[in-house]
Amino acid sequence: MEDVQTIVSFLETVHPYDSLPRDELVRVAGCFSRREIAADETIYRHGERLVGLYLVKRGSVEILEPSGDVISVLGPRNSFGERGLMRDGRAATTARATSDGVLLMLPADEFRRLFEASPAFERFFTRRRTQGYRASDLTTQKVVDLMARKPVTCGPADAVRTAAMKMRDAGVSSLGVVDGDTFLGIVTIRDMTNKVVAVGLDTMTPVAEVMTRDPVALTPEALGSDILHIMLERRIGHLPVLEDGRLVGMITQTDLTRFQAVSSAQLVRDAATAETVAELAAVTARIPRLLVQLVAAHNSHEVVTRLITDIADTVTRRLLTLAEAELGPAPVPYVWCACGSQGRQEQTGVSDQDNCLIISDKMLPADEPWFAALAKFVSDGLNACGYVYCPGDMMATNPKWRQPLRVWRRYFLNWIERPDPMAQMLASVMFDLRPIGGEDRLFDELQHDTLEVAAKNSIFVAHMISNSLKHTPPLGLIRGFATIRSGEHKNHIDLKHNGVVPVIDLGRVYALIGELEPSNTRARVLAAENAGVISVSGARDLVEAYDMIAHIRLENQARLIRSGRPPDNFLAPSDLSDFERSHLRDAFVVVRTMQSALGSARGART
Repeated sequence: MEDVQTIVSFLETVHPYDSLPRDELVRVAGCFSRREIAADETIYRHGERLVGLYLVKRGSVEILEPSGDVISVLGPRNSFGERGLMRDGRAATTARATSDGVLLMLPADEFRRLFEASPAFERFFTRRRTQGYRASDLTTQKVVDLMARKPVTCGPADAVRTAAMKMRDAGVSSLGVVDGDTFLGIVTIRDMTNKVVAVGLDTMTPVAEVMTRDPVALTPEALGSDILHIMLERRIGHLPVLEDGRLVGMITQTDLTRFQAVSSAQLVRDAATAETVAELAAVTARIPRLLVQLVAAHNSHEVVTRLITDIADTVTRRLLTLAEAELGPAPVPYVWCACGSQGRQEQTGVSDQDNCLIISDKMLPADEPWFAALAKFVSDGLNACGYVYCPGDMMATNPKWRQPLRVWRRYFLNWIERPDPMAQMLASVMFDLRPIGGEDRLFDELQHDTLEVAAKNSIFVAHMISNSLKHTPPLGLIRGFATIRSGEHKNHIDLKHNGVVPVIDLGRVYALIGELEPSNTRARVLAAENAGVISVSGARDLVEAYDMIAHIRLENQARLIRSGRPPDNFLAPSDLSDFERSHLRDAFVVVRTMQSALGSARGART
């Protein structure tokens, strides 16, 4: 039986247990049992009677549908089994360990009792069922979210041969025929085959003579069900999308197939079984399309970023496996950690890599070349997969960030004892560390000791607070925005550095003050509320503000991807409605208010 106090300490970092009164938390902790699991071990199978709710303390577990498709890959502080417990007591899925680890199990009767007695408990698990990840349903998607690219067009007087070459060069199977802004019809590869090649028509014949005039068309707001019904009923494979008589897109059967082939679970599965870096890169190339689908399905930003980060985690672990297959087994234990957005589980469509290696103190000088080779293999692989090299060289390929545990302890102690600007910057990045692959215990030891020492050093905390106030929301005078004044992004606001980063910085400081273990920003703010680091009203306001900013950031990235451009973090306020601008500015005001409150608290301490 795991020591009750150890379980209490762990549950204090896990929602919704962290909302329970202390006496109740201790009682509930005593109900948990401990189970060690081995990689590939089946925890339960679909249809089996569930003995309770499982909570991952260490390791990772994959959840599979009865079909065998992977729904999700869970790590520490994630629970599973509630679907079956809330239905008929039998497992609705299959759960299988993907690494060695430790599970805590809350008996079924106790789960049901808590579900009935605790509003926070009931709200959490009900919301997980109804508002968690939703597989994107093609029939309810809007056409604008299914279009793969801007339409490729030609003129009615263009020669058939010219149109065919344009299709070949663009890799498309149809062209919109336009005269200026006026849409006239479409011409397809099938038209070329049946109306030109099959009858021996001169390839210099004008497109106007073989195109389909005034074809059935849809608007951007039409639904996927409209596409399916029309294509099936009329036996056609191409549908133009018109807005005010102007061609704005083309939807094809290929687009529908592409949509149905993309899900986070499928990408995780494909990444986990990839045999080469090239295969992994082919998986990550599908992430932008996944982001568009997840945003279009109205998933919350923390769900979207978590699912996208899960793919990066799987890619990283697969690269570690491929590296060990090439280099041989590790000479001593290690843990590969991510920091930055991957460490916080907040990756979007724009991500570089920030990582490090924590190695057992048993490491010998002769082992260094092996770990250098491992770092190069994985970092090069991540770069090939679109997670570009860190501009600041904060990667395991840098010997400074590839060290034994004792050196990492010294790093953190030095940063805490001498918090100069460089130390503040490094500490800010490293406090977002999260273990991805290897021996989690190496990270757990470092985190526990570091948080305790850092929180007790008032000078370090004051410096971290000061550092957290350097990024400010883009608020202008008289209810306007302070936009970028020159350069490529003139008249835009930066939704990363002036949008989400100020909240990320606040969350990091709250976690430091409260000695809180979560690395995710939203989880940090909620944990800070439960720990009394910030007020209930302040936490709720900040969470809602963060949700608004992060949601608009993702929608903007999805909009850029749909238009054929790479996603970035820059938004022109003029692209928003008056309603959205007003609420976004209100969100920035909340963030600025919380920054001011933190700054005042710093002044009170000093």
